[in-house]
Amino acid sequence: MAFHAIRFPLDIALGARGGPERRTDVVTLAGGGEQRNGRWQHSRRRYNAGYGVKSRADMAAVLAFFEERRGRLHGFLWRDGLDHSSGGPVPLPTDQLIGTGDGSRTSFQLTKRYGASFDPYLRPISKPVAGSVRVAVAGVERTSGWSVSSTTGVINFAVPPASGAAITAGFLFDVPVRFDTDRLDVELTSFDGAEAPSIPLVEILP
Repeated sequence: MAFHAIRFPLDIALGARGGPERRTDVVTLAGGGEQRNGRWQHSRRRYNAGYGVKSRADMAAVLAFFEERRGRLHGFLWRDGLDHSSGGPVPLPTDQLIGTGDGSRTSFQLTKRYGASFDPYLRPISKPVAGSVRVAVAGVERTSGWSVSSTTGVINFAVPPASGAAITAGFLFDVPVRFDTDRLDVELTSFDGAEAPSIPLVEILP
């Protein structure tokens, strides 16, 4: 298996449905109370691209994409229309706190924070969009002296940031996914119409 750094057709992805999934065990006790245990540290996203297919041309594009990925074998990039930015439409270098300098550390993982101060979830971002990442140290944007991996989302500084300095970043990102089926069930509804009610995709976690 391999990962193909190519994005699923954007015009079809915009009509898809899906979102994050969690895995929680819930045990009902004899007295009626509950014990709950979250089995996954990170959420996993699932999508159905079938809702985005509007024409025969769309279906042909999906078919070619599916065959080149060999069904479930190879992963690829997916643009989540709702959640693909560190902040607003244009990333700012202060959007997300990704770490604090200690005078020796040079590597920091891109992350996105969900929620406020009660129990925020920090989601690792492994597939930033090339050219979209902006970085600041202690509130001052750095335009050089660092690099970012497009395959892991790890930022590497040439010189360690000073101790206590806040490391922040802004970025656009894709979701690494694969098809969650080895079969496409296609229906030609008219001369220029086609449907595939179920084209399931699932996020690939590290």
